[in-house]
Amino acid sequence: MRTEAPLLAPIFRSEGQARLLSVVILSDEEVSLTELASRANLAYPTAHREVARLLDAGILTQRHAGRTRLIRASTASPLVPPLREILLIATGPAALLAEEFARIDGIEAAFLYGSFAARMRGIEGTAPNDVDVMVIGSPEPDSVYGACDRVEELVHRPVNPTILSPEEAQEDSGFLDQVRNSPIVPIIGGEQWP
Repeated sequence: MRTEAPLLAPIFRSEGQARLLSVVILSDEEVSLTELASRANLAYPTAHREVARLLDAGILTQRHAGRTRLIRASTASPLVPPLREILLIATGPAALLAEEFARIDGIEAAFLYGSFAARMRGIEGTAPNDVDVMVIGSPEPDSVYGACDRVEELVHRPVNPTILSPEEAQEDSGFLDQVRNSPIVPIIGGEQWP
């Protein structure tokens, strides 16, 4: 089955390839093939095929630790630095915000919404100018704003957080109804948000 190129970065073969590259290149760490498939939200056989293609192209490298294959970006490939820049802009907000928010206490859920999330979910439209992120819980607001500022600097797009308590997130409002009825991209526990 052929998949469509991602709307945010149609230079990649598929959305899955872009997610897989984001996990490996943006994290800049070794990851097992099983963990890579899980973090990229891909079936293991699909991740295995994509990794094989990227190993053949010299973009990724692997080493074995016992029976585990560990994958990472190739430091020898001249393609990795420009790919990192493209991925930061195209898919980086979700990966980078997940990393930043994992260090902040009090976040129960966080997800992308708005035009950036819609393009990541394959809904056509104009290119997004910014990244909207909903944070639900009781985190220190300055920590959330600081994390968003750091990600904004890397992805070259404004990152706009909205922080709501769990009670506020359950309220009825035109804004929240619009968010509930639009595509979201979970960052932390966002798939449970109504």
